[in-house]
Amino acid sequence: CTIFENKCSSLLIPRLLLLCHHASITDWVFLTRFCFLTDFGRLDFRFRYPKSRCCQNILLYFDDSSQWPAVYKRPEKNCYQKEAVLRPENNQVINLTTHYTWSGCVVRVLSCVGGRSFRSVRERWWYIALSKCGGDGLQLEYEMKLTNGQSFWTQHFSADEFGILETDITFLVIFSMVFLLSCYFAYNLKGRQLLHTTYKMFMTAAGVEVLSLLFHCVYWGLYARDGVGNGSLKILGKLLFSVSFLVFLLMLILLGKGFTVTRARISHSGSVKLSIYMTVYTITYVILFIYEAEFFDPGEVLYAYDSPAGYGLMGLQLVAYVWFCYAVLVSLKHYPEKQPFYVPFFTTYTLWFFAVPVMALIANFGIPRWAREKIVNGIQLGIHLYAHIVFLVITRPSAANKNFPYHVRTSQIGILLSSPKGGEGAESFPHHAYGNSSFLGDSQPNFTELFSIQSVSLYLMCAYIYIYIYIYIYIYIYIYIYIYIYIYIYIYILFRENSEKLNTEKQVSLIHQKQVSGKCKHRNES
Repeated sequence: CTIFENKCSSLLIPRLLLLCHHASITDWVFLTRFCFLTDFGRLDFRFRYPKSRCCQNILLYFDDSSQWPAVYKRPEKNCYQKEAVLRPENNQVINLTTHYTWSGCVVRVLSCVGGRSFRSVRERWWYIALSKCGGDGLQLEYEMKLTNGQSFWTQHFSADEFGILETDITFLVIFSMVFLLSCYFAYNLKGRQLLHTTYKMFMTAAGVEVLSLLFHCVYWGLYARDGVGNGSLKILGKLLFSVSFLVFLLMLILLGKGFTVTRARISHSGSVKLSIYMTVYTITYVILFIYEAEFFDPGEVLYAYDSPAGYGLMGLQLVAYVWFCYAVLVSLKHYPEKQPFYVPFFTTYTLWFFAVPVMALIANFGIPRWAREKIVNGIQLGIHLYAHIVFLVITRPSAANKNFPYHVRTSQIGILLSSPKGGEGAESFPHHAYGNSSFLGDSQPNFTELFSIQSVSLYLMCAYIYIYIYIYIYIYIYIYIYIYIYIYIYIYILFRENSEKLNTEKQVSLIHQKQVSGKCKHRNES
């Protein structure tokens, strides 16, 4: 439907979810969908249409294979066949006419006000459609308020969105801590002239991630308040999330190639290849956004990566990993003394490169659609947090850190590039893991004393260790809770389904016994 503002603005009520007008020549049309809880789902509505268009029906389908999938995008079925799959005894058909007692319609006006409560074994997607079989088209102004309970955290949220706001707030706090720690480390690195471009890229990725989560939290907070929210904030949050991902990916490839670790600059051919690759990746991301906005069918529960552009992104991610592997191997071949950095760097980010495609495949084929969005949101943010924390740990300026990658100061890079030896070799750093005795004179400070821990900063280091341990424990607990909830829901569904089958069998048996006893009584009376 399209938002109908000029005629229906006076109908606006607090916490209104949908305010629309629909007019078409078809006799059956999809309006909206919502995932209701098992016991607290509620639909409040107000429908208005000309009396000359009487009589139209509101149809309530759920996500069972015999219901919505059996009628949606089935051109071979007519309107009557699409209505036939519904069960009137389950109150799945609302006749918008005065002849139907529960429709709430007023005589002559045909302004129907009422509601429905939803009960089901598990959280289900419900699809609302409009029909007038054998008529001359549809015309309807409608307001619908779809809710799940009365809590601020659940009322206006579809069941598949539960926990997203709380999750985003939690990760916003954690990412803010990561960003602040990176700023503190950057301050120390700058004082030692070791604040290189790659670390600045990491700070940029972390800062943009914080902004992305901030916009998402504001959007979901507004949505929790009025059921509408501001779609522009959500789009901006997604764009910033993508920018953060792309900057972090570029940083990993550059570090793999040895930029600021073993060399001062990337070769011309390497720069061209990187530019082309990142341009293609960015364009694919833009196509994904456009595809999601223009071509995703609201009548189907889809995932962003369940599209040609999404599969293209997964392919580009694997290409980036192959490139990353080759770059790291070449860097280790020429600088074997950098193994303390590159070995854990390669191992940890191998998991990160495969986490995104694996998560997308699991989301498409392994997670129930009524729980997909909230689970994927938590996993996706957890993957990003893992990547940022790992980099923060292996680049922390501490004497205990044997994985620290940088050993050449930023002020020395210009001297290297302008060296009279020139050539391609001028872009490479000297072969020293941390020392610089072969590069600087005795009058310069010794790098071996660069990371000596002072007694003043001992308490800060203890605080950092405590924060790291807390974050890791929180991540593990968070993942464990998600797995536990998923298993609990699955067992609960099986239990409820078996209970319903047993109750049905008992009822059938009881009816059969009553029928038999009735027959016996009739024979005795005869």
